[in-house]
Amino acid sequence: MKLPRNPWAAKLRQFTDLADDDVEILDRLVAETETYESDTDVVSEGQRVDWVNVVVEGMLCRYTVLENGRRQITAFLVPGDMCDLHGFLLKEMDHSIGALTLSRVAKVPRQVVMDITDRRPALTRALWWSTLVDEAVLRQWIVNVGRRTAYERAAHLIWELFLRMSVVGHAADRAFRLPLTQQELADTLGMSIVHINRTLQRLRTEGIFTLANGYLTIHDPERLQAIAGFNPSYLHFYEHIGLRGR
Repeated sequence: MKLPRNPWAAKLRQFTDLADDDVEILDRLVAETETYESDTDVVSEGQRVDWVNVVVEGMLCRYTVLENGRRQITAFLVPGDMCDLHGFLLKEMDHSIGALTLSRVAKVPRQVVMDITDRRPALTRALWWSTLVDEAVLRQWIVNVGRRTAYERAAHLIWELFLRMSVVGHAADRAFRLPLTQQELADTLGMSIVHINRTLQRLRTEGIFTLANGYLTIHDPERLQAIAGFNPSYLHFYEHIGLRGR
């Protein structure tokens, strides 16, 4: 699969039309990246940041660890995602952001973001729209943990990740890289490893998807969406990628 040169631009163009010079700005801002090994923090809780992290390659997560060592993952960050546009406005980070896989991250300085918001209205709209979608995703994750069954939770997360990967060119033929361990999925969905194992096995046995070598292939997208009760409106770019009924 040929990956897009700039997934950040690919994502933001789902929200509004961007001029060529807007895209050129985004290209320059992700030209230089830092590499993070898996299981390392990009930002730690309590840290002060003066930049915006943009995921260029790999997968990150937001997480909080309780005093007893239990972890709750509150977001997955895929290529094209910003790790909090508003992070530099906070006195300190109230959660950590860690790399789940070998990842490349671009760091956009605070002043550059401020200059964009002063001078580039279309790009500013896209940035804020992206942040609003992040909040909408978080609300769905709360519903997942609070009200959906384990079966529904897993189905909902899988289809959401497929759509998010699709808009930035990281999914094709109903397949995408899903390099997550069962522990990471359990920490996300509020389940034990035994429970997540049984749930995934049920979905595989029913022919919904297969997972091999870190790639998940969806064989029955209509059934997967039905199990999840999936309403794509919270992502706000669903209609752009033409996946309905496929």
